[in-house]
Amino acid sequence: MLGKNVSLPEVFILLGFSNHAWLELPLFLILLFIYPLALLGNISIILVCRLDNQLHTPMYFFLSNLSLLDICYTTSIVPQILFNLGSSKKTITYMGCATQLYFFHFMGASECLLLAVMSLDRYVAICKPLRYTLIMNHQMCILLVSIVVLSGLTYAVSEATLTLQLPMCGHNELDHVVCEIPVLIKAACGDKSSNELGLSVVCVFFLAIPLALVITSYVYIGQAVMKIQSAEGRKKAFGTCSSHLIVVLLFYGPAICMYLQPPSSITRDQPKCMALFYGVLTPTLNPFIYTLRNKDVKGALKNLLRRIFWSKRRLIFSVNSDQGLNYSQNHVARRTLNLKPGALGSTINSPT
Repeated sequence: MLGKNVSLPEVFILLGFSNHAWLELPLFLILLFIYPLALLGNISIILVCRLDNQLHTPMYFFLSNLSLLDICYTTSIVPQILFNLGSSKKTITYMGCATQLYFFHFMGASECLLLAVMSLDRYVAICKPLRYTLIMNHQMCILLVSIVVLSGLTYAVSEATLTLQLPMCGHNELDHVVCEIPVLIKAACGDKSSNELGLSVVCVFFLAIPLALVITSYVYIGQAVMKIQSAEGRKKAFGTCSSHLIVVLLFYGPAICMYLQPPSSITRDQPKCMALFYGVLTPTLNPFIYTLRNKDVKGALKNLLRRIFWSKRRLIFSVNSDQGLNYSQNHVARRTLNLKPGALGSTINSPT
């Protein structure tokens, strides 16, 4: 029992950018601006996809789920990073670290698979257009998202649990901004080869294979797009596909650099920069990439803002009208009450 207490610290110290102290204030201010922007952008995408009937298609169903994952993804780490950057006490409890570990990797693994599913959707839509509605029906979309979520949950629970069982030998300092599996493995003591091998094998299935499927699907998509006779049709296909491809490269690139190498070979500042990139920057850019490069989303967003604006104007007009009516009624009542004594009686009793 004593050995277990020594190996599992009550708190972890997240060193973050303590070796570059001058970075902490600028980074705090940047994250304080980016985090609400990420929430606003992804919530807007979800609202637009839900409220606009023209966007009730499989592509935007997956896009709204991607935005929901991004909201949870950034929320699992950014508040803790902001707290540590703005405080001299850069600690996180053991339970807080474990909770962050589960949620961060659950959302990250789910997003890896969801991006592959979205590329599959684009492949079917462009290469099999006549069978698209038959293949990508509502039940199939629900099934694919369920598989994505369950697979991400399985990965997070299994891999994070194995990592948390590693002895820390009293070490409670993590040279990182968040609790992440490779950094915890690197900080642990004893034989870690099985954990490193297991992480590499699992990440092949969640990173390398999905990325290979994405690339393969886009090779076929590119061939199909070049066969489209209409220039407008080619432009629209390239617009929707290029948005997704940019998001894929922004997410998979840093994640592969971080997870498909042995944790022992990770440099000091690499995990911090990578975590900020795929955990904060990419989820922030996703809604803007899809919005700026997609006419349907831009049109739906404009319609939503127009409806909000006009509903607000109607509400203000209604309130002003009610106030004007109440003012008129009160003015008449005051004029009636201000009649001279006996005037009301004389008016009633006056001969007609």
